[in-house]
Amino acid sequence: MSQKPLLVVKGLRAGYGRAEVIHGIDLQAPQGSVITVIGPNGAGKSTLLNALMGVLPAQGSIEFNGQAISSLSLEERVMLGIALVPEKRELFGSMPVEDNLILGAFRQVRLGNKAWREQMDVVFQLFPRLKERRTQAAGTLSGGERQMLAVGRALMSRPTLLMLDEPSLGLAPLVVKEIFRTIDALRSTGVTTLLVEQNARAALETADYGYVLEMGDMALSGPARELATDPRVIDTYLGAARKPVAA
Repeated sequence: MSQKPLLVVKGLRAGYGRAEVIHGIDLQAPQGSVITVIGPNGAGKSTLLNALMGVLPAQGSIEFNGQAISSLSLEERVMLGIALVPEKRELFGSMPVEDNLILGAFRQVRLGNKAWREQMDVVFQLFPRLKERRTQAAGTLSGGERQMLAVGRALMSRPTLLMLDEPSLGLAPLVVKEIFRTIDALRSTGVTTLLVEQNARAALETADYGYVLEMGDMALSGPARELATDPRVIDTYLGAARKPVAA
């Protein structure tokens, strides 16, 4: 990872009450890269993202774009350019697709960017299906379309760092491929993506660099292509008999 790091995390500890879930995590995300964190259920992947977003209190050092943000609130981190798409997506189901996207532009409006609506064209280019359904209530969309809307809403803020929590969860294989193609395409927009994912094969095929989180500790890390050929990763997360995801 030779590029300048946008996100630098050192010794991060977080959990719920007295139960510590992640133990002294170190992680970096270079600008314009796709970084993935894979691992089993209960490893602490979602806890990691929530701690980085400021949803959970945490100990340790978090630097974003050269600024220490450990003491900043969730809202302050959003205004700096960090966006999280949670596992549950948390859309406004009774509102149309377009209105959900407009709500995502809150940061740009606060920053006084009068051209914030132009970002909707970018989202519609990434997800043409959303443009077709712009007047449809979000609650009537398919699972894959709801995930596209959740990602699109986050992109409306024009984030520098986009964090995705299990974007492929519960989706059909063809939709999963589409979601990962979009994640790959985000590189060209300059967005840095931190991807937490149980679909290890698809994640490692898309990412530049990967981390393996087990029981709250980083068990392995390295270039994604190298992790994909690591015997331990293959045995535990990929399965030697599985076929790779088609490009």
